[in-house]
Formats: sequence, C-alpha cells, structure tokens
Amino acid sequence: MTPQETRQGTDAPSGCHPDLRSYLEALDSLGDLDRVTREVSADLEAAAQTRYSVERVLPAPLFENVVGTAPGLRLLGGAAALSSVPGRPLARVALTLGLPPDSGAADIVEHLVRVGELPGTAPEPVGRDEASCKQNVLLGDDATLDRFPIPLVHAEDGGRYANTWGVVVATTPDKRWTNWSITRIMLLDGKRMVGLVMQPQHLARIWQEWVDIGEPMPYALVQGGPPTVPYVGGLPIPYEVDESGYAGALHGQPIPVARCETVDLMVPASAEIVVEGHVSVTRDAVEGPFGEYAGYMPTAVSAQPVFSVEAITHRDDPIWPLVAEGRPVDETHTVSAIGHAAAILGAMRRAALPVATAWMPPRTAAHWLVITVREDWRDTLPGVDSAGLVHQIGEVLAGTHSGRLAPEVFVLDDDIDPADDADLLWAVGTRIHPTERREVWPGPILPLVASYTDEERAQGRGPVVVHDGLQPPVGGGRQSQSSFAQAYPPHIRERVLAAYERSAPPE
Repeated sequence: MTPQETRQGTDAPSGCHPDLRSYLEALDSLGDLDRVTREVSADLEAAAQTRYSVERVLPAPLFENVVGTAPGLRLLGGAAALSSVPGRPLARVALTLGLPPDSGAADIVEHLVRVGELPGTAPEPVGRDEASCKQNVLLGDDATLDRFPIPLVHAEDGGRYANTWGVVVATTPDKRWTNWSITRIMLLDGKRMVGLVMQPQHLARIWQEWVDIGEPMPYALVQGGPPTVPYVGGLPIPYEVDESGYAGALHGQPIPVARCETVDLMVPASAEIVVEGHVSVTRDAVEGPFGEYAGYMPTAVSAQPVFSVEAITHRDDPIWPLVAEGRPVDETHTVSAIGHAAAILGAMRRAALPVATAWMPPRTAAHWLVITVREDWRDTLPGVDSAGLVHQIGEVLAGTHSGRLAPEVFVLDDDIDPADDADLLWAVGTRIHPTERREVWPGPILPLVASYTDEERAQGRGPVVVHDGLQPPVGGGRQSQSSFAQAYPPHIRERVLAAYERSAPPE
C-alpha cells in the first residue's frame, strides 16, 4: 500500500453501492434493467442481445436462464453503458460512482477529478464469514470454468472470453504495489486461460517483475463486487498507486476485502465470482482476435501468458458480467473516455489554464477530445490570444499519457456543451476552419486508435491535431446565436413555453 493510500479520504460520496446486486436493484427501480427469463445461449446470443441493447440504448439485460449451465448462474450485459432512462443518459455511470442518476457529463468528470485529489482509503480485511464471495468454494478438479457461462462475444473472436468486465488483482513480489485492472482474457479450457498482458499496462509491469525472478505471478480474477471496482480498474490511475485506495475514496470508506484460498491476495468480499491461480512466466498461448473498442474486428493475434485456474469461489446464484465490445457506446467508452477526460481536466487545472471542462465524446469511440474554455479566459491570461492559449493546451496534452489518446482535439468556448451531440456537431461544423487555426503535435499514440495508418500504429507514433475553435470576444466580431434561447426576448420565450405546457398531455 502506498503512503497516500493509508489515510481515509474525506468529502467523498456515501452513495456507492456495496455490491453488484444493490446496484441492479437501483437500475431496476429506474426501469433500466431487463430481466431476461427466456432461455439464452452464452454462445453469441447473450452478447448479441447485449450489443443490440447498447446500440439502441435499451435497459441492461440480466440473463437469468442461460442454456447449458446450472440453475442460478446468470450473465449481465451493459452494466455501465448508456442508460435508457429519458433525460438521464449517464445514469449507470453516475450510480456506479455514487452520484445521483441525473448527473451530467461535467458533474461526473469534476467528481473524478476531485476524488483523484483525495488521499486514498485503504481496504479493510474481513473474515470469510463476512465475505459473500466465499459462499461456495471450489478446489482441485472442482475448480473448473466449464461450469460457468463463459460467453462467445463476437463470431470472429479467437474463443470465448472469460474476462471483459472483471478485474485482475496482482501484486509485485515485494508487495509494495497491488494493481486492480481490466484486461481481456480468453478461455483455453476449464483449467486454463490466456490473457492480454502488454506494455505499458500496469499489469504487464507487475508480471515482468515476476518474470525477472523466474516465478509465476499469483493472480485473482474478480467478477462482480462493488460496481466501482471494474470502473476504477479501467481508469488511468497513476503508476504504483493502488486502485483499491481510489475505490475506497469513491465510497468514502474502506472496501471490504477477503483473503484468497490459494494465493496471497485480497479481493473484494462482495465479489460474485473469484478465480485464483498463477500466470506463466513465458508467453505460451495465442490470444485473439477480439472485437475492439473502435468498432472494428481486427485479425491480429499475439503470444501471451497462460492463467492457470486453481480455485474458484462464488456467491450463490452468481452473476458473470460481460461487455460486448464494439461500436459506441459501451463500457469501453463510458469508462476510458470519461476517465481520461478527467485526467486531462486535472492536468489543465494544475497548469492553471482557464479550462471549463474536458470531454471525450463516447460516440466517437474516444477518438475526439473536446476542451471548453471559460468565458473570462482573456482576463485570466491578459495578452494571450486564442492561438497562444491553444498552444498552451497542446503543451499540456503532449506531456500527459491521456492527452495523446485522441487524435483530434477541439478547443471551444464554454457556450457549447461537449456532451450534447447536437451542440458539439454544430460547433465543430461552424467554428473549425478546414485547414487553418490548428497545431499538429507528433509523438506517441495508442496503437488501437483506428484512424491512424498501419505504419503509425506499428511504430506507436503519429500526430495529434489541436484545433482552435475559439470565437472572437463579445463585441469583437463574434456572431450571436440564432437559437430559441438567444434570438428571442425572455417574455416571448415564456409565452411559447407556457403554450406548450398547457397543451401537454397529463402524465
């Protein structure tokens, strides 16, 4: 545990759900949970319905009757995708993070920035009698994944994927750093999996330390548990900072954790399912392909280490979450896009730049970054024009990992809500010059970004373009908006709104 994570955080929310089941009850109360009771196969069908639901923004499907598995075993799709509740598109993300379901994009990003500045809250060990994840303990030959509904997610995937929304728990050999992170893991057979372990993942750094001493790495794969856990596992937490402390700060209290059966690791005590074992020191199996977050089906495969299955513990009637990764919007976009936007906003604030908010529109598969600037920015930075401010923003982006993830960056005034697609598309279409008012920043890139060339992705280097969409100052040539909110005086707007209210049908 790092020093900053040994003190309890303050001013954090208390609305985080202690386990997955209480979260599902909250979704149910909002009308945002679909309890699917008909027979459904884990062989593509569950993932196909999940993908249909996220693409059409329908309630999250909970599959309660999975063909070929023991009664009670369930699958859950869309746990943190966009919500189907009218006017609350980010309700699932907000509830995951302990916020009210009507929280907006700026609220969520500001919340993540604030929690990131708190001291972490170390997890609290509990006994096995207090750990619901110990209700069933499978050891030896009984510890096999064959009994669970491991889904085939896409027809062209290299196999069934045992992990798309679970967290891998691993610690360094000297126990100075414990990492909770999401990585995709493919099923080989009931006793073996193969997972994507690649630099610069934090998991890969820990695995390499075990490789260096020639010992297999102990791991635990956690499915379910507090909904904050997989969300935090997908955030850009700094190197050598424990995600458990960040999750505790989100909760405002320690996360209860229980000791594993066969490895020296602690896992969330309310987890639905925990798989334990070791990771090989060599890359012994082929992983992939798997449908990616940009919305395309790659053909690439790679040699990766093998995860042995040595013990499994689970709750009664356990729930196995899945992400049917693909075209936006699913959890790969609501987690990474929002998390990186928060990291960028924090960096801008530390640089004392007058930035209102940062947002990676999930519908662009996090390929766009929008930064809005406060109306008073010219007073904050006297003598600096829009080109100078955009250059300073580019410098901050170039110096952060999160700032290099989106190839297109748009700097706009804060009269635009970047989370409102209509607002954003209008601004990009009317305020961004086709060829001028932009800076190109070459450097490292994320090879998974689809808009780069094959050569750029192979080299891991390419351009990030920062567009200056800032308008002239009021009275200095800025055009007013011809919108309902701005083109008509208040008394006219009030009469129009009152007319609509009188004609609206009763609820």
